[in-house]
Amino acid sequence: MPPRTVPSERQKRLGSELRRMRNDAGESTEFAARLLGVDRAKVSNIESGVRAITPERVRTLASNYGCGETRYVDALVAMAEPRPKDWWEVYRGQLPAGLLDITELEWHATSVRAGVFLHVPGLLQTDGYVRAVGHAALPPLSDHEIELRVSLRLQRQQVLHRPDPIAYTAYIHEAALRIEFGGMKVMRAQLDHLCEMSHLRHVDVRVVPFSSGAFPGAGQALFYAGGVVPQLDTVQLDSAHGPGFTHATAQLDKYRSQLDWMERASLSSSRSRDFILALTGTR
Repeated sequence: MPPRTVPSERQKRLGSELRRMRNDAGESTEFAARLLGVDRAKVSNIESGVRAITPERVRTLASNYGCGETRYVDALVAMAEPRPKDWWEVYRGQLPAGLLDITELEWHATSVRAGVFLHVPGLLQTDGYVRAVGHAALPPLSDHEIELRVSLRLQRQQVLHRPDPIAYTAYIHEAALRIEFGGMKVMRAQLDHLCEMSHLRHVDVRVVPFSSGAFPGAGQALFYAGGVVPQLDTVQLDSAHGPGFTHATAQLDKYRSQLDWMERASLSSSRSRDFILALTGTR
């Protein structure tokens, strides 16, 4: 298979899992190269996600590395399966690759926990709110790019409405509910939308009130995507220069703990809904 110019985060993740499996087995790249009948450079490219690998070869490596975790291996095989062009690929070359990596991560996740302090979480944003966030970007975005981001963001939300929706929990700090992106009218529509979405069986919206006091971390938005198996969990972090991704065990533990704190500090689902309704003036 020809090498990729820029592998996606999912492609890089498959490669890193194959590297981890090899290292856990105490085997060398030369061992893997001889097993697959390729040179060591190609093994390195596979493990960095630059070169694709067939599902059959994933199973060959797993078997010879002595990995007996069937569900984990099956999940890696699924990641290597050839896929038709995904719907978000129409945005490639028009929007930053990191936004498409987030979209792909959400699409393949089984569950998502989001912790936000200054923005309403992306999967629960209205078009007016997305547009207002886009207009606040520095350096300024063109109207064309803002509309592309609105379109992508709204299409991403289909993971909450498809026949097999992801289980989604959003911990939203009170500050994010009070900052008026787009003005009062836009924010009122956004708050109404949060209440509407909170009625979905698989969506849990939880408010962390100001009264909860100090909080861990630096108020950084984080997104914890549960994989098909726990070994494939991923955390995505927002930053001014674009999204970051981590799946190191210690980091996953740290961010799970942060979300667990937000769970304990937040209001119940029903009290959160009442809290948001009170902000809209309807209760």
